Order: sequence, then structure tokens, then C-alpha cells
Amino acid sequence: MKSFYESLGLRPENRIEVRALAKRLKVKVKELDLYQQNHILPFEHHMAVIKGTLGISALQLKIRMGIFDSEVYEALLRNEELLVTSVTSSDKEEPRGVHSPEYQTKYGTLYQGDCMEFMRQTESNKYDMIFADPPFNLDKFYLSDYDDNVSHHSYLRWCFSWLDECVRLLKPGGSLFVWNIPKWNTYLANHLNQKLLFRHWISVDIKFSLPINSRLYPSHYSLLYYSKGKPKIFKPDRLPMEVCKRCLSDLKDYGGYKNKMNPLGVNLTDVWYDIPPVRHNKYKRRKEANELTIKLLDRIIEMSTEEGDLVFDPFGGSGTTYVAAEIKSRRWEGIELGPLDDVIKRFQNIKEDERILRKYRSNYNNLFPPKIKAKRMQLRLWTDESFDRQSNTTPNAI
Repeated sequence: MKSFYESLGLRPENRIEVRALAKRLKVKVKELDLYQQNHILPFEHHMAVIKGTLGISALQLKIRMGIFDSEVYEALLRNEELLVTSVTSSDKEEPRGVHSPEYQTKYGTLYQGDCMEFMRQTESNKYDMIFADPPFNLDKFYLSDYDDNVSHHSYLRWCFSWLDECVRLLKPGGSLFVWNIPKWNTYLANHLNQKLLFRHWISVDIKFSLPINSRLYPSHYSLLYYSKGKPKIFKPDRLPMEVCKRCLSDLKDYGGYKNKMNPLGVNLTDVWYDIPPVRHNKYKRRKEANELTIKLLDRIIEMSTEEGDLVFDPFGGSGTTYVAAEIKSRRWEGIELGPLDDVIKRFQNIKEDERILRKYRSNYNNLFPPKIKAKRMQLRLWTDESFDRQSNTTPNAI
């Protein structure tokens, strides 16, 4: 996959070449930059000029830029025999290397290095669940000296590479979760749709710091959920019913069917409003970028694995995935490009994460948490025990 300018034979960093091409095509530089920066095919009127001036057709440009649509698909079908003959491959698997562990716990192993090198040296069909939270290409600082400000197509090419490895490493029935901003996950989802079974696009309501000019206020992150065939494990937590924090009365009437509410709680939806950001320095485990709350990883691990399953996270960060897996008795493996000191220190103080996780989990799988339930009973408000459930409690209750 090449960038738009590379596909036209230009060096993207050479602005003299870009301006010369714009003059030749009689197109404004900022219009060409739009295609380069967003890695999109030129609009029809510009595509006609490119074909007439440079002799490059839309099909040729799509192939060079890695834009796979119905036109490219049909062209490949027409030339399938020629294509297969010209492509050489080997059925032999490349020899696998061995990484040395940097830190080990009761359930897991932590490595340091490049995740691509590690994954390419790992046997296929190994992990029950993979969670990936890559850098977002937002020009943030990383202690690993990772370049978080590369071109649009370079970032996607890298993402597609590690996603393909994740697909290979996932066991049949295993689950893959990818955390990113919506912009990038639209591309990553399209790539994964051709390789795994789509389960959900989960929106997690975590607001960014500041509004962005000329755009709607960004207020959620995207969590992609895919599985390698039918998921082996799918057991999402049920959440407590929402009540007023002051008077504890109902915030929703659920259509008036209170007597049909499931005593285990409300079904989890694909929009999560209860995941808090980790922004305050008091709670942050690393000195760089943002980190994810253990509440998020607890929910994902609980939903897609059981005790003893093997979890993998190729972008270790502050170690949230590893700590959550350890606490929940899941085996885990992970790798981080940068320093590991903060992750190791977190394991040495894991009791604090255990306390936080116990607090979160005490509210799950009950229509009302114990303390809320007791107070509602004192206030003579209804609870799940207020109704005769012998005839109306079903697995499909609200």
C-alpha cells in the first residue's frame, strides 16, 4: 500500500514536486494534500484530470493505494489464473525464535521489545483472547521513542500487519478486542470484516479534554469486538438498575414492567457509560499518555474468557490487561516496547488494584447493589423481592 503521492510517483516530503504536479494538473495543492493526508481516492473530476494527464486510471491508483473495492475485486477475478501463477509461496512455516521473559508472575509472562517481532515468532492458534490498545497516531510522547506521528497510510499499513498476526494467533472460538478512536477503527473494522466474525462495535463514553474546531465534540472511544468463529465464551456481566444518587428512586420506568426485571440486573448494551477515564496523576501508573481503567479490562476479560484461559496484549502500556488477568486467574502474556518499571511496580502493589476491582464487581449481577437495596427497602421503594417471581422470571427478562 502506497500513499496517494507515492502512487503518482512523487516523494511526499518534496513540496517542489507536489507544487509542480498541482500546476501540471491545474489542481490546487491543498486539494491534492486532502487526498494525501486522508488516504482517499481523488474525486471523479480530479480523477479524470489525473487519467488524462498522467495516464493513470482509477483502477491502477486503487491497486497502488491498497483501496480494495468491487472494481478491484472484479479485476482480480478476471486475472485470477495469471495472479496465482505469478505469486510464489511456501507451505513451510518460518522457524520461530524465542524471546526471554523480563518478568514473571503466578499466571503471566512479560516481555520487552517490538510486538511485531514477538508475534511473528509465536505459534498460531495460541491465545483465547487478545486485547489491543495501540498508539492512536496523535503525536503523543512515548518513553519508548515510538513515532506517534506518521503518515495516514503508514499507520494503517502497520495496524493491518499486527492485526493479521492477532488473527493468526487467536484460537478458534477466541475473541479479539481493539481499542482506538472511531476514525481509525472504521478502517480496522473493514480490514477485520474479511478475516473474523464481527460481534460488536462498542462505544465507550469517555470525553476528550477539549473540543476540536470544525468538528462535533468527541465524546467516545471505539471498542471493536470480533471472534474467530462462534465465540467459545460469551458471558457479559449484568448491570444494576440506574437510580437517583440522592433519593434512590427509579430513573427509568422500563415500560412499566418492573415485575419482569431480572434480579441479576439489566442487560449490558453496546454503549458503555460507566467506564471512568484515568486522568488524575494520583491514579496513573505511568508517566506518559493516558491509560485504561481496570474496570474496562475486567469487563472484557469476564465477558470473553474463563479461569485458566490465555490472554495476550501486544501493547503493554501501564499493564492494565496483565494486572486484571492476574487478579481474575487468567494466564497471560504481554510485550511492551518501552520501559517496564511501571508495570512491574504495579504488580508489586497489586493489592490496590484488587481493592478497586472488588469495589467495581460488588455492583454487578444484581438488580440493586446490596447497600442500595437495603436503603430502598427502608424507604419502602420496590426491589426485586417485592414481586412474586414464580411465574414471570425468565432468562430473557429485561
